[in-house]
Amino acid sequence: MHRNRQTKIVATLGPASSSADMIQWLFERGVDIFRLNFSHGTHETHEQNIHWIRKLEQSVGKSIAILADLQGPKLRVGKFESSEVNVKAGQQFRFDMESALGDSTRVQLPHPEIFAAAKKGDELLVDDGKLAFRVDFVDAHCIKTTALVSGIVSNNKGLNLPSTHLPIDILTEKDKADLEFALSKDVDFIALSFVQTADDIFQARKRIHTKAKIIAKLEKPQAIQNLTAILNATDGVMIARGDLGVELPPEQVPPLQRRILREAHKHNKPVIVATQMLESMIHAPKPTRAEVSDVATAVYLGTDAVMLSAESASGDYPKEAVEIMDRIIFNAEHDVFSVKTTQLTETPSIAEAAILLAYRHGARIIAAVSNSFEAVAQISSLKPGIPILAITSDIKIYHQFTLLFGVCGVYLETLPDANNPIEYKTLVQQIAAREGMVTRTDHVIVALTSDHINSAEFSGMSIVS
Repeated sequence: MHRNRQTKIVATLGPASSSADMIQWLFERGVDIFRLNFSHGTHETHEQNIHWIRKLEQSVGKSIAILADLQGPKLRVGKFESSEVNVKAGQQFRFDMESALGDSTRVQLPHPEIFAAAKKGDELLVDDGKLAFRVDFVDAHCIKTTALVSGIVSNNKGLNLPSTHLPIDILTEKDKADLEFALSKDVDFIALSFVQTADDIFQARKRIHTKAKIIAKLEKPQAIQNLTAILNATDGVMIARGDLGVELPPEQVPPLQRRILREAHKHNKPVIVATQMLESMIHAPKPTRAEVSDVATAVYLGTDAVMLSAESASGDYPKEAVEIMDRIIFNAEHDVFSVKTTQLTETPSIAEAAILLAYRHGARIIAAVSNSFEAVAQISSLKPGIPILAITSDIKIYHQFTLLFGVCGVYLETLPDANNPIEYKTLVQQIAAREGMVTRTDHVIVALTSDHINSAEFSGMSIVS
């Protein structure tokens, strides 16, 4: 079931899509990766979804990847006597550690780390930025503020501090329990929320080891400031534009999206563009024209995947959302890859040379034989516009290849001797024909990794036809 597009689709499972029939339907219409959102649901519901996904994968014979998205630290205000209060612009309002129910002048903020990190002049944003407060005074137990806008504050609303680095552990106790569960179920990717520095990745990897690839969610300004270090530390990133648009002025998000994609490509790291891509389809059968352009723009900029959140998890039209996203990607790719070009560096890698050779000889595909996610990502990150057939004998890597742009993964229990080109030629021809990617007269570029195909670098290539 080789897709007719190269950008992948991630769909979040939830009440609207958590059934065997719906998961199969969404996969057949284009979903490549299913996201389990651990901010919602129980371990039992996630386990059932994993069972249905793996059962479907066995029946169709094509890799389906699973991404477990951890909730991360959630900063929330306390509760009010009347459930909500009306705050007026210019009024004084206090956040404190007192457990008493709040009123129109104060509310509990049960996060001591905020009191330790906040400083005069900072802004506190409540309810996804609908309300803003300027910090006038702070000590270990109290933050006095001035409301900058009028609005309603209700129980347990979320709180953001855009300009403040918070000394918070990347994994809460809930996250640790969810992570242990997800790894026990052999998920392929772990998405980390609230990433601020590369050290957050290092801390998480001590628990994850090599059991899953790490996707760093970029949703804090501090993550953008530390982007290069984070890209060096992580296996991939998710541009979480919802939270990023709360913590930063929304007009800054589009250029940041472009910058992140550009930098990630340089580091050979896959990118998922997420949040509000087809937001109106939560309750409407068709997207807005602006949403269509948004998805297409992500494709034009070279994202590896685009993601559906509430659209597929709790929306009224999950099937229609997947179908239209598939069509948008197909048309955008047909436009952008109508002319095939690649930029070579001063000392081209084998991955770059393989793409250039494929263009010159009109090759239909590039076959990468490797047990290295990083090696195949080298080719994928160059966005050749030619399908990449990735052959591996590592079942975990086989699943993880699913995220990479243009990659169609194939799993074999054993691979031929890397020193036997005839055997590789026959193998690649058979697999490519079976997947419907070539005909008998087509050229194929084959790239191999060294050190018994476990290296992150390609060591050679050849042309077969």
